[in-house]
Amino acid sequence: MVCFVRHGTTATTGKVLPGRARGLHLSDQGREEAAKAGEALSSMPVSAVYTSPLERARETAMVISERVGKPVVAESGLIECDFGSWTGEPLPQLRKLPEWRIVQQWPSGFRFPGGESFVELQSRLTDTVGRVCGAHPGEVVVAVSHADCIKVVLASVLGVPLDLFQRIVVVPCSISTVVFGPRGPAVLAMGVTGGPAGLAPNREVTR
Repeated sequence: MVCFVRHGTTATTGKVLPGRARGLHLSDQGREEAAKAGEALSSMPVSAVYTSPLERARETAMVISERVGKPVVAESGLIECDFGSWTGEPLPQLRKLPEWRIVQQWPSGFRFPGGESFVELQSRLTDTVGRVCGAHPGEVVVAVSHADCIKVVLASVLGVPLDLFQRIVVVPCSISTVVFGPRGPAVLAMGVTGGPAGLAPNREVTR
C-alpha cells in the first residue's frame, strides 16, 4: 500500500507556480500540517518513506519520518512536473493565458513550454510507483510528492481519463492511500487531512 502525501503549505502556495525551483521551504503552517500527517501515519506499519527531492517535500517527509521511525529516501521520480518557462510565474497571470484553458480542459494535449507534458508526467509517476511497490511487496510505503503528481496517479488507478484529472483535489499534506494488489489497484482514501480513520485497508479490499 502506498500513502501519497502532498507536501505542506509554503509561502507561495496558491500564489505562484513554483515547479522545480529550488529554495522553497515549508511555512509554519506547512510544518504543522506535516506533523498532523505524520501523526495520522504513525498508527500504520510504515516500512519506508520516499520523497521528491525538492526542499518542501523533503521537509514534509522528515517530519513524517520522525513520527513513523523510518529514514527518508529521495526518489527523483516523485519530483514536481517540469513547468518549463512557467516556473515561478504568478498564478493570476498564468490564468489569463489562453493556454490555461487547455491545461484545465485538455491536459493530455498540453506540454509546458520548455518543460514536461502531462502524459509524460503520468508515465513517469506510473513507472516510479511500480518500482517502489516492487521493492516493498505487501508493505506500507509513504510517498511525499506534489499535487499534480498525486492527482495523475489517482486518475490512473481510478481509470479516470487524464483529461479529467483536474477534477481531483489534493490539498497540502492530505493523504491518499492506494493498495496495489494482484487484482489491480484499489483506492482506499483520497485527500484525508484528519486522523488515521480510513487510511488502512480492510479485509474485503486486501483478500
